[in-house]
Amino acid sequence: MTDSTTSLKFVSCSFERHAEAILAIFNDAIENSTALYDYKARTMDNMVAWFDAKQKNAQPVIGIEDPQTGELLGFASWGAFRAYPAYKYTVEHSVYVHSDHRGKGLGMRLMNALIETARQSDKVHALIGAIDAANGGSIALHERLGFRHVGTLPQVGFKFGRWLDLAFYQLMLEATPAQPVDG
Repeated sequence: MTDSTTSLKFVSCSFERHAEAILAIFNDAIENSTALYDYKARTMDNMVAWFDAKQKNAQPVIGIEDPQTGELLGFASWGAFRAYPAYKYTVEHSVYVHSDHRGKGLGMRLMNALIETARQSDKVHALIGAIDAANGGSIALHERLGFRHVGTLPQVGFKFGRWLDLAFYQLMLEATPAQPVDG
């Protein structure tokens, strides 16, 4: 689909077409921010496993491309919140924008697309964002989208020589799933 207001193109990301760009975006976040609490840059082997897990679990990877160049400007996805069966209707999402394209509203567009995908799936009841508590931009984005702060875990991460607090933001999708089941 194409977003006519900005001529950006939403795409379903694939390993073949987007793994290299997603890897670069991830590694920039690892090396230069607390958006990811990783220390080491990821490798292409990590991307193989990441895309395999997304495909196996029917988890979307939504991207925005520049339609002129095909450059991936950012992406959003979700994964399991916790590995216990009763959490099956709750997902933890992530959104990343290439450092050259931040501050242009792409995170908002990606999150809106991800939320709409969740609403249409009938398999998601709650979206959880785990955000470094000092990441004011991401917190403001989530609040504008209707997420509410549901808790902070103080000093659970350590990166760049300091303790990091992890804030949780939640968006409830009241109408989904239509008929949840145990088991």
